[in-house]
Order: sequence, then structure tokens, then C-alpha cells
Amino acid sequence: MIANILAIAGSDPSGGAGIQADIKAISANGAYAMAAITALTAQNTQGVSGVHMVPPEFVAAQIRALRADIRIDAVKIGMLGTAPVITAVTDALTGLAAPVVLDPVMVAKSGDRLLDAAAIDALRGLLPRAALLTPNLPEAADLLGADEARTPDAMLEQAQALLALGPQAVLLKGGHLPGGDCRDLLMQDSGALWLPGLRHPTRNTHGTGCTLSSTLAALIGQGHALPEAAARAKAYVAGAIAAADALCVGQGHGPTHHFHRLFQGAPA
Repeated sequence: MIANILAIAGSDPSGGAGIQADIKAISANGAYAMAAITALTAQNTQGVSGVHMVPPEFVAAQIRALRADIRIDAVKIGMLGTAPVITAVTDALTGLAAPVVLDPVMVAKSGDRLLDAAAIDALRGLLPRAALLTPNLPEAADLLGADEARTPDAMLEQAQALLALGPQAVLLKGGHLPGGDCRDLLMQDSGALWLPGLRHPTRNTHGTGCTLSSTLAALIGQGHALPEAAARAKAYVAGAIAAADALCVGQGHGPTHHFHRLFQGAPA
């Protein structure tokens, strides 16, 4: 049976991040993608020029409509934007048993802020609903009200602190660490697991966080245990980044190649 995955996030018209990246990544990893849109953005590979939030009650209506008709095997939550939308999504998911992968989208690759600073407290309230929280280092620092981690030891401390906020597990992404190391850290009550990785020399990394979290939702929704899902998702995103230069999309931070496995001649 093919798993049904619900992505709740904002739209990126350039196709590299947001709902568009979610749908591509979920589909590329063998599941059926659905979407509830929280925001419309005017953006390209060089930045965000406008954001139009969907009314909270309509965000909730999208989720309710899907729940009334379609089995949902996992949920990925991305850009929420405001405290009222966070509250609406939280309420709309009440009673749903499906695991939730929460990507706390706060800042775009271009540096544009995508989460209202006043909504961070509301987002912290959503953490106990998450089976997996997937922040990068700046997002982890925002959630904790701390300085950004700069070393693996600091990552360990912050992953433990995030786990204490209520999610069942934390995948702390280390892409902002200096140097060529690009390791991630999976933290559960049972212990920590480092997922090693090397930085690929490309600026075409737009939407990597969205891609990773939606891939994780697809794999978890198909029944893969979390350590295996994390390793497989990281490998998939690494392949998408390695193949990104085969695309020619925009003049800024271009997208990763979500369907690199299907294109002949693309790097493995």
C-alpha cells in the first residue's frame, strides 16, 4: 500500500522549496503527496519579495477536508509564519495518530525571515506533537534562545535541550558548521547517532531543509524506523545536491535535483 503524506507549508513559485519541494521529494521517495498551503510567497532563487498568509481558518479547512476523506500516514510541517496559523494547524491535527515531522522554517536561504518572531513561542508549543523535529543550527538557537552552535559538542548540548522541549526525536542539521564537515545529529531518548557527511561545492542548495523533512515524512510514513529513515533521507538529499548543477534554474541559490535518480546522465 502506497503511503499518503500530508505536507503543510508555504508555496515557493520557483519550485525549489516549500510545498513544491515537498511534493517532489515525497513522490521521489515512493509515497503519495498531499498539500495544505499556509502561505503564498513571491520569490525566486535570489530572495523573497512578498508573503501573503493564508487565513488560519482556511488552512485548518484544508486539513479538515483531507482528514475527512483520505488516510494520512505521516505529516510534514514546514513554514507556518504566524502564531494564529500555528494554532490553527495544531487544532486541526488534534486526534490524528499519524507521526509529524516538524521543520521549524524561520529563515530562507537568502536570509529573508519566514516566521514572525512573535510566533516562536507558539511554535515551541507545537513541539510535543512532533515525532521528529528537524532544525538547522540557527533555528535551534532561536528555539532555545541561545547562541548558534559552532562545534559538534555544542550540537550535542543543543539537541539534548531541544529534546527536553517535548519532541520524540530531534535531527539537528549541521550544514552551518564551518569547514567541509556536514554532519547531522539524531537525538532520541535512547541516545545520539551522528550521520556523517561532506559538503558538496555548489550554491544550488535552495530547499534542502524542506526536501529532507518531507523525505523523512515519506519514509517514516512507509514504516521505516527512524535511524534508517534518517540515514536514507540524508543520502537522498546528498544525491540531490550533488546533481543540482545539472539544472539551470535562476541566478541565485538554485534548487536541488529532486528527481536525480530518474534522469539519465545525472550524478549518482
